[in-house]
Amino acid sequence: MDAGGISIYLEFEYRRVRCKRCQAVKRETLAWLASSKRFTERFEQAIGRQCREMSIARVAELNRLSWDQVQRIEKNYMRRIVEQHPPSENLRAIGIDEVSISKGHTYAIVVADMDQQRPIWIGGEGRKEEDMDLFFKEMGAGRAKSIQLAVMDMWKPFRNSTLSHAPSAQIVFDKFHVLNHLSKAMDDVRRREYKRVSEKERRFIKGQRYTLLSNRENLDLDGRRSLKLLLKANSRIHKAYLLKESFGQLWSYNNPAWARKFFENWKAQLRWSRLEPFQKFAEMIERHWDGIISYCHPEHKVSLGFMEGLNNKIRVIQRRAYGIRDREYLRLKVLTSFLPDAKKDPH
Repeated sequence: MDAGGISIYLEFEYRRVRCKRCQAVKRETLAWLASSKRFTERFEQAIGRQCREMSIARVAELNRLSWDQVQRIEKNYMRRIVEQHPPSENLRAIGIDEVSISKGHTYAIVVADMDQQRPIWIGGEGRKEEDMDLFFKEMGAGRAKSIQLAVMDMWKPFRNSTLSHAPSAQIVFDKFHVLNHLSKAMDDVRRREYKRVSEKERRFIKGQRYTLLSNRENLDLDGRRSLKLLLKANSRIHKAYLLKESFGQLWSYNNPAWARKFFENWKAQLRWSRLEPFQKFAEMIERHWDGIISYCHPEHKVSLGFMEGLNNKIRVIQRRAYGIRDREYLRLKVLTSFLPDAKKDPH
């Protein structure tokens, strides 16, 4: 570490000892030396901490190091954090999602501990069932059997792999992925109505995609005024908007029977509405009902918003690491993003 702005370099000699038993030459271990053998442990710790707040280029500039040196130091620092915080031996609830690695439909799977609210694994070369199997293989049979709850989207390979390795797990489909399908249905209704109505009525619909897909409380005064005019001008969009806004109530129930009654009433409003995208959405909900309604049980009440927040954080990490094609670096960045600072290695 610098002292008063002055860089300090140490010159020392190792002691090398010949072992009479194995006839090998051993070199002494120095407690203050980092794993890279080029820096002190305190220096590497300081560089690693700076990298949690700044880019590699900026840290390299401040410490008169090369970009490659800083990246190697940061990776060593992050590996130490991961080693000091292994996944729980009794995983109760996990969240599963895919994350886009680069353009061209290149994905990796990220798995989080929903109780501790932190990612515990990221890997795979895509989002196939065999990619998901890698997570359970790394966790081991003991952890897999302890899983009671698995939050995921409606992607079949995730479900098949989870039920194969953790047969006692209850599947819960992520609320935000379900609502994303509902938003797509709403947007489909908007586009269909734009084609159906006259040129005079189109002026109310044109450019209102964001207005219709946003929550009303998030709109500014102009947005609310435009929404009011649009809903007044087009009865089908008005009907679809009210159905979209009310559907989120489904996740507020603690009793599956009440939730089912709400959904039946919601579906009843689709009769003679000529809202085909919403009817297809209702059919999809019917097919996945068990995984959606399982959230109603009190013991299944986990933070469904955590996986959405984790995905957003991963996108921020990717933007900060723009141009870095090292998947191991991204993996370590994601795994350490919710973990505390690394502790000093005991010697």
